[in-house]
Order: sequence, then structure tokens, then C-alpha cells
Amino acid sequence: MERAPALDIDDLSSLTSYLRRGGWIAAGERPRARILPGGVSNKTVLVERDGEAWVLKQALAKLRVPVDWFSDPIRIHREASALRWFEELAPGAAPKLVFEDRDEHVLCMEAVPEPHENWKDKLLDGRVDRDDVRQFGALLGDVHRRSAARLDALEPEFGDRSFFESLRIEPYYLYTAERVPAAAPFLLALVDETRPIAAALTHGDFSPKNVLVYQGRPKLLDYEVAHIGDPAFDLGFSLAHLLSKARHLPRVRNELLASVDLYWTAYREAVADAPFVDGLEERAVRHACACLLARARGRSQLEYLSDEAKDRQAADVVRMLPGPPTISELAAEFSAA
Repeated sequence: MERAPALDIDDLSSLTSYLRRGGWIAAGERPRARILPGGVSNKTVLVERDGEAWVLKQALAKLRVPVDWFSDPIRIHREASALRWFEELAPGAAPKLVFEDRDEHVLCMEAVPEPHENWKDKLLDGRVDRDDVRQFGALLGDVHRRSAARLDALEPEFGDRSFFESLRIEPYYLYTAERVPAAAPFLLALVDETRPIAAALTHGDFSPKNVLVYQGRPKLLDYEVAHIGDPAFDLGFSLAHLLSKARHLPRVRNELLASVDLYWTAYREAVADAPFVDGLEERAVRHACACLLARARGRSQLEYLSDEAKDRQAADVVRMLPGPPTISELAAEFSAA
């Protein structure tokens, strides 16, 4: 692991001096800065200047969760690489990179303009917009399909999977296998199945919390887990979020369960001619089951589920393993449970 950075971007006075030294703001300029809440793996600060706004991120070596969870801060530069690539793979869907600093492990990108709304907050408020769901699926499908045709060019920056191992495989699958022995054979087999697959650029954190809805379009954030891997992981990871919210929100449960099919349909249409579709749906179901279990028993548990709801979710998933063959059947079986 690299040295700890000297800069702490949460120290707003030091951050302003840092931006001046780097020539990113003028000597006499006094931008407005405030710490953004909610980050598990990064410090995040909004900097507002006349006519523009930036978001600066600095990766944490120890993540902000109740149990020990570590990952090398150099992963922030994986995110910078992904932001550059997404301008080609999904034009307009990602913020533009302003600069990165490899010594201080800092990334600066353009802030998504106001007014925007976090899609997770929108869903938790019970507002399930079918167009949001459709665009979510189409965006992921476009990235997977286009990146599958550019693997040789993507390999130098995204072939390494160490961040996927430290931020997903270990805390979600291996840690959960230790805590839920009944699911361990399933989870360990899924890890073995996933590791050799290198079919598309996989976001690794494709979830509603990382989508800002701006002018009716999704803006995708948080790319530090991006790697060439199994597109089924992104599908399963995101499906687990929709299903968990269906458990949590009975008044819009039917809408959320219907959104699972809509999401899968939009994704499937986008990847219809992609080379990785064989076996994709069944693998996506297995990843969805694994992530549903991990969000109740892993290192990163869903904050909106009560302890009782987590217990029920874990028990329901264990009974379902290894999961049905289709995503539609998964939604139905989860709903019945």
C-alpha cells in the first residue's frame, strides 16, 4: 500500500491552498467548499467557483464501515481512467475529469449541475419512474457491449482486478461465506466461476446510489472498482438493490418488482448481439442472490434494512440458493418469500 497522502481534503483551508499551489484556482480566489456526506470509501468535497463547480475525491485506506475493511488508495486513479473512457463508451453519462493527483490520491471532476436528484433517494421516497429504470438498464448494456469490442485497448488500465477483490470479492462473498456457513459452498463456487471471466468493462458498483438524475437522464458516479470482468456481476449487484428496496418499501413493492423485469429487458435489448450473452442471465441470478445475502451479512450492509429485515432477507436467500434460472423467476420467488 502506498504512503498516506499529506493532504486531507476535509481540511477546507488546506484544500484551498492546495488548489492555489496547483494553479487550479487564482491566487486571490476564494471558492466555496463543503464536505459532502455519506461516503464509505472516499472523502468528498464540493468546490463551487463562479460559473462552475467541482467534486474532489480522496480515497480512504480504511473504509467507513463498522468492521475492518481496507483497500489501497491508489484505486482513485482507476476511477480517473474510467471517467476518461466513459466519454467514449457512454457519452454524457459520466462527469468530466478535471484533473488527478497521483501523489495525494486526489481526483477532481465536474459536478453534476443542479437541480439533480440521487436515484436511491428517489426510490426510497417511493417514486419509481419506469423511465429511470429503463435508462439504467440501457446504460449498463451499452457500456458492456461497447467495451466488449475494445478489450485489447482497455486491458492496460482495467485488466488488474485487485480492487474488485478487496472491495467486492472479499467483503461481499468471502466474508459472508465465513458468517453464513450454509451459503459458503455456493459463494465460494461463485467466486471461482467469476474470477476467470473477462468479457466486458464491469463498473463494480452499479447501484441507484451512484446515479444522479439530471434533466431526466442518469449521470453515473463512482468507478473505483471498474475492471474487465463478468458483466453478470453488475447485473446481480444492481438487481439486489432493487429487490432489497422492494422488501423495505411495501407500498411500492409491486412497482419495484415490476422494475426488475423492465431493467432486465432494457439491458438485454442493449446487449442482444454481444459475445458474452450465453449463460449471462443464470450467472446474474447467482450474483443477485449472493449480493442480497451480502447486503444482510457482509461487511457493507444496507443501512435502510432493520436487523429483523436483514435476518429475514438472509434466511430467504439461503432457502433460494443457488437461485432460479431466470431473473423474472428470481423476482417472483423473492416476492413470495
